[in-house]
Amino acid sequence: MTHRFLSAAAGLAIIAGLGSAEAAELRLSHQFSNQDVRNEVAQIVADEVAAADVDLEIRIFGSQSLFKAREQYTPLSRGQLDMTVLPLSYAGGQRPEYNLTLMPGLIKNHDHAARMNESPFMQRIEDILAEDDVMVLVHGYLAGGFAATDGCITAPEHVNGKQMRAAGRAFEQMLAGAGASIASMASSEVYNAMQSGVLDAVNTSSSSFVSFRLYEQVACYTPPGDYALWFMYQPLLMNKSTFDGLTAEQQEALLAAAEKAEAYYLEEAKMEDAASRQVFTDNGVEIADMTEAEFDAWRALAQETSYASFVDEVTGGQELLDLAFAVE
Repeated sequence: MTHRFLSAAAGLAIIAGLGSAEAAELRLSHQFSNQDVRNEVAQIVADEVAAADVDLEIRIFGSQSLFKAREQYTPLSRGQLDMTVLPLSYAGGQRPEYNLTLMPGLIKNHDHAARMNESPFMQRIEDILAEDDVMVLVHGYLAGGFAATDGCITAPEHVNGKQMRAAGRAFEQMLAGAGASIASMASSEVYNAMQSGVLDAVNTSSSSFVSFRLYEQVACYTPPGDYALWFMYQPLLMNKSTFDGLTAEQQEALLAAAEKAEAYYLEEAKMEDAASRQVFTDNGVEIADMTEAEFDAWRALAQETSYASFVDEVTGGQELLDLAFAVE
């Protein structure tokens, strides 16, 4: 434990000529561009803390400039990094329980996601984080949907025989269960794969649908609406020893900033979904919305595929699933 405390203390002691001689500096790393909502969330926290004038500075390192996207959790847990905005399922290799934060059909819409953040399920996830000396500062989920070059995808039967790219292993398991063939690739490769006929359909976040201009390649888009299958938990995390080493005023400023950032994150996530719908409409793409019955059909399929696999592989997996399903 000593090395953790020392590294956290050392992290706080970095001054590097940034204004006040007593000012502590925290380093925040993420993989996203400075236009991304997740960077904006980090920036709100940094700006609010700076405005609170508590001798605390948060320095943001975006676009994987400090650590690679999937390599941030371990340095965070060791106190070599103070903060990160991280899709938590990236750390599913270290903690398989985190894979439940990118699981099809677990969350229906953004308001449901917000309730999930306040639930015993999330408390259990936070307990696991705490075992690794990590805490959640800002909760946040981003949503996604489907798009296809031919026909619309709202129900499981619509993917049968299609060549698809899915976002995450649990989605691949579910889609394969519905008869799709899975092609694994980065979201940045989807456009060319659709253009060349390698892919018929894709499942990704609404922001990726827009930023990769997939509206130029698809005939129909199923955006997140009242019902969406794809939700990914992407919180702002902090090393707990680093937080505990701050003054009471600094902690208070950080928590107040986090509260403001979390409210922004939720509203912005909803707006990104609405914006994606508009962009695809403006580009002449057909829009299809998923019904409650279709959502339930997907969830039943996930029960036999993704959920069953999770329960088999993770100790206490069924109990965690039950906690998630208990959130109405």
